[in-house]
Amino acid sequence: MSNFKKATKEAAKLRLALFGVSGSGKTYTALRIGTGLAGEKGKIAVIDTERNTACKYSDRFDFDVCDARKPSIENLKMFIEDAKSYDVLIIDSMTHAWIELLQEVEKLAKTKFGGNTWSAWSEGTPKQMSLVNALLDFPGHIIATMRVETNWTTTINDKGKVVPVRVGEAPKQGKGIEYEFDMLMQLSPEHDGLVLKDRTGKF
Repeated sequence: MSNFKKATKEAAKLRLALFGVSGSGKTYTALRIGTGLAGEKGKIAVIDTERNTACKYSDRFDFDVCDARKPSIENLKMFIEDAKSYDVLIIDSMTHAWIELLQEVEKLAKTKFGGNTWSAWSEGTPKQMSLVNALLDFPGHIIATMRVETNWTTTINDKGKVVPVRVGEAPKQGKGIEYEFDMLMQLSPEHDGLVLKDRTGKF
């Protein structure tokens, strides 16, 4: 008996990553998209690592929140497991867990690997992959926000004057994290969304 069957396009769950500079609207956009995905009867859960930032929008959106002030990878995995009964899970944001992992790897390098950070990642990489697997195993839709490295450049405005502009670059998360999402959307300081990747082919 063959292990192969005819490929069909099934009702897949969305894996969306939103990233942008501070003030670009990551939390609000995640809640707005999440509300659309959930529909009238769906439930939304928010893992909030931003000290209850999401709660500032509780008058506009209906959701349950988990205050994740200690956003280690192990804690995030526990919260993701706890949210499996929800239709949409928003992680706002995934950056804090990455920062904690970087700090943990640096500490391991100094205390266990003689200052060799490369060797310390032999323990850090499996932890990161366990978080990725937790995301992929979640049965509902996932929207994850990420902070970005911010730089400044200049541009000429409509009056012909040179003005400074904030530019958001790569998201602060593990290298290659973009491969794990169906859609990547970069938000500008003006709240415009640029879709950089879209497996649905609709955007």
